[in-house]
Amino acid sequence: MRPTVADLRQSARDTATSARESAHSAAQKAAKRIQGVRKLEPDQVKLTRRLTLAFTLIPLIAVVVAIVNLWGTGISGTDLGLFLGFYVLTGLGITVGYHRFFTHLSFQAPRPVKVFWALAGSMALQGSIIDWVATHRRHHAYSDELGDPHSPHLVEQPGVKGVLQGLWHAHLGWFFAPERTSHERWAPDLLEDPDLVWIEKHFPAITVASFVLPALLGLVITQSLVGMLTAFLWGSLVRIFVLHHVTWSINSICHFYGTRPFLSRDESRNNVFLSLLSFGESWHNAHHAFPTSARHGLRWWEIDLSWIVIKVMSWVRLARDIKLPTARQLGRKTAAV
Repeated sequence: MRPTVADLRQSARDTATSARESAHSAAQKAAKRIQGVRKLEPDQVKLTRRLTLAFTLIPLIAVVVAIVNLWGTGISGTDLGLFLGFYVLTGLGITVGYHRFFTHLSFQAPRPVKVFWALAGSMALQGSIIDWVATHRRHHAYSDELGDPHSPHLVEQPGVKGVLQGLWHAHLGWFFAPERTSHERWAPDLLEDPDLVWIEKHFPAITVASFVLPALLGLVITQSLVGMLTAFLWGSLVRIFVLHHVTWSINSICHFYGTRPFLSRDESRNNVFLSLLSFGESWHNAHHAFPTSARHGLRWWEIDLSWIVIKVMSWVRLARDIKLPTARQLGRKTAAV
């Protein structure tokens, strides 16, 4: 007996319903697999988004002002020194401290060194220490899969538009998401450390210090209010802008553009162009292949300034139990050319 038109329509409806139910079931299973994510209250979402806008737009405006100020006059040695000094201090605070030391436990260090790196990383204004570590550990657990807070590969829009949306989300857009990573799930070891809990609690004060210290140093060095203002412009605002976008580029660009010399389960890439500015963090494929390694530039020609700092620390007994991949591990994960 041949099916009627009504039968065919009913079959199509059943198929569509089954597909929707399967998709819903898959989404539910995926949601259950994602651990340690908490939804923010509406008021918290508004506050978070306003703060994100402020910390993004104000340094950007400062860059424009700095360019205008620089035009025809040049940057002073004091301002350049403060920009570079605080960029290196806070940048290494993120790469050596927040990332390799606290997140991945790539080496051990005495208590004063631990406190120093926690404070230096906090001054980068990329988030409080426990929140940063929790988010990054979650990123590694779900790298480029559903649950990764800042993957550029989860946008379903095809073509160039989808690529741009993914890069935007990974670079900056994820800060506007109405969720945060659970500290209890992803950073319980840090919550048990009184020093780090104290630094986490006083992150607002450290934020103020990160803005104020370059200006105070500019005032002391130049003995002028103009010197204080230009020091604030370059040592605080422009420095924060540049460091933020270099770090965020590891989330976006280094999961999209570059080489993959090592086998990893995600889309992480090594990007040579960001290696110096990021203090070696852009050897990102190597990092995802060997997450606990204190060294990310694993080939002799790959400059990794953070690794050099850790190595020097070990020479003066400020770092110990340094983790590195063995020759056998390197061989097993070296991608075939």
